[in-house]
Amino acid sequence: MSTTSKLTIVFCHGIWADGSCFNKVIPALHADGHEVISVQYGLDSFEEDVATVKRTLNRVGGRVILVGHSYGGATITAAGVDDRVVGLVYVAAVAPDAGETVQYQLDKYPSDIFTRVEVADGRAWMLPNGTEFFAGDLPEDEQALVWATHYAPVFDLFHQQKLGENDIAWKSKPSWYVLATQDHTVHPDLQRWVSKRMGADITEVASSHVPMLSQPTVVIDVIRKAAAAVQSR
Repeated sequence: MSTTSKLTIVFCHGIWADGSCFNKVIPALHADGHEVISVQYGLDSFEEDVATVKRTLNRVGGRVILVGHSYGGATITAAGVDDRVVGLVYVAAVAPDAGETVQYQLDKYPSDIFTRVEVADGRAWMLPNGTEFFAGDLPEDEQALVWATHYAPVFDLFHQQKLGENDIAWKSKPSWYVLATQDHTVHPDLQRWVSKRMGADITEVASSHVPMLSQPTVVIDVIRKAAAAVQSR
C-alpha cells in the first residue's frame, strides 16, 4: 500500500505493447515523488484486461491518475469509474461511449496500420513493415525493438467493448488528452472527435502513435499538469 500523499500514476498500455512502453516517462514521475505502476494485461479479452487494471488499483493506497495509450483508453474508461481514480490522461487513445466498441470508433476513421497486420493463431500480429505506421518517428533501431517486443491481441479484442452508461469514467472524471497529429494507427481525426466529446484538456503533438517513446517530455508534462490540477481538489 502506498504511504505517500502524492498521487499514484497507473499506466495502461495498448495493443502490440506491454507496460514497458512507458519506460521513458516513468523515471521523471518517480523523480517527482509519485508512486508509478504500469499494468501488464494479456490482451486476451477486454473484460479480463479491465479486471487486471482493477486489481492493480487494489495495490494502491491513495488517489490515482490513470493514463491510457491507444486501446488503453478503453480500459481506463471502464476501470476509471473506481472512486480512487481522480483523473484520466489519454495518449493517442480511443475512448468508447456506452454501447460503442473500439472497432466502431476505428471504423469511423480508418487508418493505415491495419493494412500491415496478419492474423495467426487467433491473434492479430503487426508485420515487420508495420512499424512505419505505428512508430515511424522513432530511429530505425528503436522501431526494430518495438517490433521485436510487440505482443498481439486476440483478433476480436476490439469488438468486445460495449460499456453501460455507468461504465464511462470520462463522463464524471476530469480528462486530459495527448493528440498525436502524425498518427497512422489511431487516426488524428478520431482522436479529435473523442477528446472533444469528453471535454478533455487537449495537447497536440506532431508525433506518431507512440509519443511516450518519441516525445516523452510532452507526455510527462501533460501528466504533471493533470496531477497538479487534481492534487489541489
